[in-house]
Amino acid sequence: MKILVSNDDGYFAPGITLLAEALGQVGEVTVVAPERDRSGASNSLTLDRPLTVRRAPNGFFSVNGTPTDCVHIAVTGLLDFTPDVIVSGINLGANMGDDTIYSGTVAAAVEGYLLGIPSLALSLTSRTGGHFQSAISVALQMVERLRRAPFGEPVLLNVNVPDVEPAALSGIEVTRLGKRHKAEPVVKMQTPRGETAYWIGPAGGAADAGPGTDFYAVEQSRVSVTPLRMDLTHSGQLPRAREWLAR
Repeated sequence: MKILVSNDDGYFAPGITLLAEALGQVGEVTVVAPERDRSGASNSLTLDRPLTVRRAPNGFFSVNGTPTDCVHIAVTGLLDFTPDVIVSGINLGANMGDDTIYSGTVAAAVEGYLLGIPSLALSLTSRTGGHFQSAISVALQMVERLRRAPFGEPVLLNVNVPDVEPAALSGIEVTRLGKRHKAEPVVKMQTPRGETAYWIGPAGGAADAGPGTDFYAVEQSRVSVTPLRMDLTHSGQLPRAREWLAR
């Protein structure tokens, strides 16, 4: 089994190193990841300049681009094979609800999915990284399941693992995305030159977080697995849009 690993925290992040080492137990692993932290890069693709790929001493490939660039380059030219599965992570911090729109971790998996490859986005739901082994055990289980029982159609899974000891996990639940409140206000500051600068504020708290959502599952110490799709068409509004344009 050939596995492509990427992330948005950079090729040097502890999560990707641990993930690649663990997945080596079940397949042949290649790592192609950004040369620096590209969290929040979403699905951006670099089209205004050529990209450079370098080989790190540990064998990982680093790209001076986005997570999407990394997977796109790997699959369409860098590698001489097509991966059987793509795993993006282990991200430090949750990617639940609206986070998935901005997440570079999810974006790397999305690119694999769009290229026809089963893809997983894997996040540990705290920024302290206290229990990477929990996320690793889930990754191994998911990849082994894909090997043993292929999904049967293109699949993109967003996986969020509570940052607790493996024994404290209460199982795996298939969920839908919840929804956050609107983001907190931006943080204003003055630059040394007297200009006003703005830090994007933190994400809002969970608004739609009831049973069945990713937020609820993680709160109950369960692993959240959400199948995603990339069809943005609002099918329910198609008749209304046609009627509106006909007025």
